[in-house]
Formats: sequence, structure tokens, C-alpha cells
Amino acid sequence: MVKETAYYDILGLSPSAAVDEILAAYRDLAPKYHPDNNPKEKDKFQAISVACEALINEDTRKIYDQGGEEALQETGGDGPLFSDPLETFEMIFGQNKSEELNQDEAIIAQEKNIEKEIAENSRLVSDKMPLTCLLNEYMDEHDVYRVKIKNLSQKYNLMRRTRPDGNCFFRGFTYAYFEYLLRDRIELERFIKVANQSKQDLIDLGFPKFTIEDIQENSMNVLNIIKNKTIESQDQLLKLLNEPGTSDYLVVFMRLLTSGYLQKNEEFYCSFIDGETSMKNFCSHEVEPMYKESDHIHIIALTSATGVGVRIHYLDRGQGDEVTVHNFPDDCDPKIHLLYRPGHYDILYPTE
Repeated sequence: MVKETAYYDILGLSPSAAVDEILAAYRDLAPKYHPDNNPKEKDKFQAISVACEALINEDTRKIYDQGGEEALQETGGDGPLFSDPLETFEMIFGQNKSEELNQDEAIIAQEKNIEKEIAENSRLVSDKMPLTCLLNEYMDEHDVYRVKIKNLSQKYNLMRRTRPDGNCFFRGFTYAYFEYLLRDRIELERFIKVANQSKQDLIDLGFPKFTIEDIQENSMNVLNIIKNKTIESQDQLLKLLNEPGTSDYLVVFMRLLTSGYLQKNEEFYCSFIDGETSMKNFCSHEVEPMYKESDHIHIIALTSATGVGVRIHYLDRGQGDEVTVHNFPDDCDPKIHLLYRPGHYDILYPTE
């Protein structure tokens, strides 16, 4: 029996949690509350870091379990008991990346610089712009791109760009759908029911209760803002969903819906993934983490989980003068229209 459970509670864990579970919970929570992503939640970020650092160390965990936070503080003397939260973040995520990707520090640093440059120069979701602006990107490319863009622009005259950070499908889907919800109250009420039900479904699948409640609450806040008409215009929505804290919560929420659907339907979808990995393992590595790019399995699962149809136009070097079009699911009446170019998704608007 432990004296207090606050450190476990903030990580969404039980006192019997193993070290790998503690690290997994930290890796899930810390990016959401990191000061770069969520400046208003610095205290929560620090509390998560302290809890993780205390519980992954056998000695400090034993002291905490027996005497609580007060006993831990007494062992610290005059100096700081725990590391700077940012150092803890770098330590844990740096080790994780090294283990999984086997990349040296120079490559990791280069990737971080690229990510930083993208973030500084690209909004999460852009203003609307003419689809024909893409022609400028293919001045030196094969004519097939320019022909396809010109033909597509007869059906879709406007687009929004999304930040090319690996979240572009989920972010584009979410923004386009929430924009649709501004004008369809019946669909809004339907999706609110889906979102409410998802909390217990995900908890039943074994996701940490604290984490799911936190993400679902923040996502529901945005839906309720739309429902209460605190936000009524596209400009207001664009401003809100360009706030990293808000937008990233919604992206994580959509990723969790996708993961939950795949795990609930593992028997059917297991043939879609390579190797001998389990669906749970696949989701924890390829679906749930931020910045992981999306494939067809992500799209099929999310559209099925949400009941929201999407039409995707594939712009590539394929033969013909028209882009290739796929609906997900096949027989849907799409509420969302996306443009796919290798490795990236943007939002399309049909010509009215």
C-alpha cells in the first residue's frame, strides 16, 4: 500500500505500473504539455516530469511509495531534488529516438532544426488560396502535373495548405470537418455523441484513463464552442485551430480514434500491416505518435471510426490528364475533400 498516489495519478497509472509503462505514459503526455506546444501548461509539464523522474528511479520510488512527496523533499537537502523538466524531456525522448531510429546526434539535431524551420515558416493551416497557385511549384516539372492541376481547378478553385510535419492528414481532416460542422448542426450533434462514446471505448481498450479524459475533454471543449456558437465563422475557427495547444489536442484525439478502431477490429485489419507485429504494437508506433505520416490504413480506420466520408485527389506522375480520385469509404457522400501529393495532404474546396 502506497502512502499517496498523486504522481501515479498525473501519469494515468496505477501504483503497480512497471517502468516501461511509466516511460510510455510520459512519452504520451509530455509533448502535449511541453512549453513549446502549450505555454499555458508549464506547471503541468513540470509535474509530469517530476512524477516520471521520481518513479523510474527505484530508490526515489521506494521513498515516495512509503512516505509520499514530503519524504522525497526531505531527502533532497539544500539542492534541487529533480532535474530541469526540459532536461528530463530531452533525456527520455533522446534515448527513445536513438533506440528506435539508431541515428547519431548530428542527424537528430539536423531533424530538429528542420522541424523548427518548418514551424517558424508554416502555419498549421493556411488561409484559403487559389488552387492554381500550385502551378508555380511545378514550373520545371513534367507537364503532366500542370495539366492535372489546371483540370482539377475546374472543380476545386480554392485550397488551404497544412503544415508538412507528418500530421497533415489528421490536421487537414480535422480542420475541414470542423469547418463543415459550422454549417451542419445535425452532423455536429451526431459527432458529439461519437466523441462522448469514444472516451469509454478507449479506456476499455486499456488506454490510461487520465490521458483519455484529458484529451477528450479538450476536444469536447472545441465542439461545444461550435455548438454554443461562440465560434461561427471560418476566420474564427482558423484562428483557434492555428493555436498549437488546441490543434494538437484534436490531432491526438483523431489519432486515438483511429488506433481504437483498428484495435477493436484487429481480426480484419491485421492483414493490412507488415510482419508479425500485433495491432496494438503497430498502433503505438505508427498511429498514435505525433508526426507519424499516414497511409491508407489510417484513412480507412478514421473515416470508419468517425462516420465521416472523405474524397482524396492524388496528384502524381500517373498517366492521363486527370488526378486519381478515391472515396473513403467507397460509397460515401464526402464531407471532406483533400489533395494528396507524395507525402503530404492539403484541403480542397469545391467550386460553388
